[in-house]
Amino acid sequence: MTLYLQPLTLLLVCVLLRQTLVDGATCKDCFIHSRAAHYPNSDEMGTETGACGFGSFGAIINGGDVSAASNLYRDGVGCGACYQVRCTNSMYCSDKGVTVVITDSGSGDNTDFILSRRAYAKMSQTTYAAASLLALGVVDIEYRRVPCSYPYKNITFKIDENSNYPHYLAFVIWYQQGKKDVTAVQLCETTNLSCKLLDRSHGAVWTVVTPPSGPLSIRMLLSDVDDGEETWVVPLNNIPQNWKAGDIYDSGIQVE
Repeated sequence: MTLYLQPLTLLLVCVLLRQTLVDGATCKDCFIHSRAAHYPNSDEMGTETGACGFGSFGAIINGGDVSAASNLYRDGVGCGACYQVRCTNSMYCSDKGVTVVITDSGSGDNTDFILSRRAYAKMSQTTYAAASLLALGVVDIEYRRVPCSYPYKNITFKIDENSNYPHYLAFVIWYQQGKKDVTAVQLCETTNLSCKLLDRSHGAVWTVVTPPSGPLSIRMLLSDVDDGEETWVVPLNNIPQNWKAGDIYDSGIQVE
């Protein structure tokens, strides 16, 4: 009897071990342990001078639940990405935590996130616990990438104030849903369909010197963070021929 059970037991252990390794290798929604701090300013929102180049929009997007990131900034590719962040101190912290949008680059005291004070406080269970968390300044956390969600909003293009019609065009992309990264952008003439590959000057700011004339079509390459698949997306609406610095244009589309 003993000789019969041993092979079965060994087989069961091997199957369980194999399944554990497979689950670990394919886990897409697992939490990663790290640390987080908060902006030291008195304003609860984010900063209007964040490295992503969002300007004042970077302080109020997602209701002000925003964050600077260190490694997750990824030379600007991480701008606009959303993360669920929750602290791990059971005395103060809720299970849900807070969902933040990356709008800046920065780190301190071995942190992956520097949250707005508003977002940092929302990791807590109560208002009293929030005050205690803010007093700590830095806490242990766990985080994971989650889809961004902007109900009733399309992807939007904001022409940067440094643009100079018709010689220099720069813009940022707002309200992109889902978990995909914008890894390349092309600007195309709508008349002859010739396209230019744009430069990422800094953060989420895409630029081109001597842009094409006429109405312009923007093509975005979206890369899936989970499976690595890439898809070109073409908005329904064009940027008009007489674009201006500071203007905001609705793309007419949204992604998941």
